Amino acid sequence: MRGAAATALSELEREIDAPGAGLDRLQLVPTPFVPEVRLHLAEDAIVWWARMEAAAGHALPPPYWASVWAGGQALARHLLDHPELAAGRRVLDLAAGSGLVAIAAALSGAARVVANDIDPYAVAAVTVNARANRVDVTVTGGDLLDTGDAEADLVVAGDVFYSRAMAARMLPFLQRAAANGAEVLVGDPGRGHLPGDRLTVLADYPVPTTEPSVDSSLRRVQVLRPA
Repeated sequence: MRGAAATALSELEREIDAPGAGLDRLQLVPTPFVPEVRLHLAEDAIVWWARMEAAAGHALPPPYWASVWAGGQALARHLLDHPELAAGRRVLDLAAGSGLVAIAAALSGAARVVANDIDPYAVAAVTVNARANRVDVTVTGGDLLDTGDAEADLVVAGDVFYSRAMAARMLPFLQRAAANGAEVLVGDPGRGHLPGDRLTVLADYPVPTTEPSVDSSLRRVQVLRPA
């Protein structure tokens, strides 16, 4: 690991090793709805972000990896409940965030797991979270969405249809992966940009809400595949 991701990893490792607790600290905790997986999460990611930006003296990417998102929770639960989906297969976790889904795939017996995210802090977070769960996950940075081959037997993507622009880029990549023979699974909590006519629902989960600024204690989350 080099460059920005290596710097981010050093910072997260210092954060994890620092004594103390509170809203602005990272804690290794069981994941709601997926307690088999433990993640380094912030009790309040916004407070943690503010402290880290103040210490750095410049803007940092929003720490989406420091919270658990409903689409990822549902996908991870689905993989652990149906380990045959990942067992013995090459798995790619797109927009991996904390690495929850990638770790669930590894725990389900995947032959190889690659977690990809464009945020160097997410790359670092997946690294420390995979280490905490004693699984092997290869972590990559950079944008894969304009590439041709996913080089995976199973592609998983949680909460990736959060904006119209992202949906317009994500869906063609997933469709190409499916056309090339990969199984594709998407976790979505109804964010409003899901192309429902091009996806088939496989499962529906009531997922406990841990996201910031969400009023309901539960969200209905679908696991889908391209039609």
